[in-house]
Amino acid sequence: MKRLLVIRLSAFGDVIHTIPAVVALRKFYDLDWVVRAAYRELVEIVAGVRTISWKEVRGHHNVVVDFQGLIKSALLARISGAKERYGFARPFIREKPAAWFMNHHVPIDPSTHVIEWNLQLARGLERNLEMPRVDFTPFAASDPRGFERRIVLIPGAGKAEKHWPIERFRQLAAQIGSKALVVWGPGERPLAEAVGAEVAPPTNFRELARILRDASVVIGSDTGPLHLAAALGTRVIGLYGPTNPARNGPYGQIANCIETFTTTKLMNDIAVDSVVRKLEELT
Repeated sequence: MKRLLVIRLSAFGDVIHTIPAVVALRKFYDLDWVVRAAYRELVEIVAGVRTISWKEVRGHHNVVVDFQGLIKSALLARISGAKERYGFARPFIREKPAAWFMNHHVPIDPSTHVIEWNLQLARGLERNLEMPRVDFTPFAASDPRGFERRIVLIPGAGKAEKHWPIERFRQLAAQIGSKALVVWGPGERPLAEAVGAEVAPPTNFRELARILRDASVVIGSDTGPLHLAAALGTRVIGLYGPTNPARNGPYGQIANCIETFTTTKLMNDIAVDSVVRKLEELT
């Protein structure tokens, strides 16, 4: 069996979106995934594959597939020494020079969701791959308990332009009442407290997964935790301004997105009333 190196270093949501394609490839290859340390446990538990550091990529693999499309990931592919190097065709990668390091450039349909982009890239290696059913629930920790059926709010986001204004979260939490629960990540506790609802305890990724799995509905912008909630099978409401929900929305729940991407692309233009109406539909 050929040895395959998968490259997708980060970020949290992008790793989640790459897992189905890797699971589809798993039965055809002896597979290693080079990924940042923070996401290794997620990959090992959910995708069921070995993870390695970037220092271990050289000289062990026949084939490499770069799901990231950056110069740094393409350099790792080249350093690996693999003779067959697969990546997205040049029009579909952010850093165009990355294509120079690949010798197989796979075209995709850009109108599809990014999870489907990744599966299309994987089909460059194995043509007849089908989208697998992936169970993310084993990633959820046994604790914390006691947060079942809550409406979970995610005020944080990786980029400032993805933030829904905190006063809107505050207004939303006031309408939800005692069922509202705010989750937060490193450095976000003041932001979470500003929502004015109950704040969840500090969590690692697996503990966060437990809260998200147990939630009634999860509400947030285009962030890793929102995508984790959707992958866990929890109902979500995605708030989308600068990013396209058709490509980056919660997979399987695009209809639950409230978006301004097709109009102003501004998070400020998402009204609290619109979120409340969608919440009423789901609950």
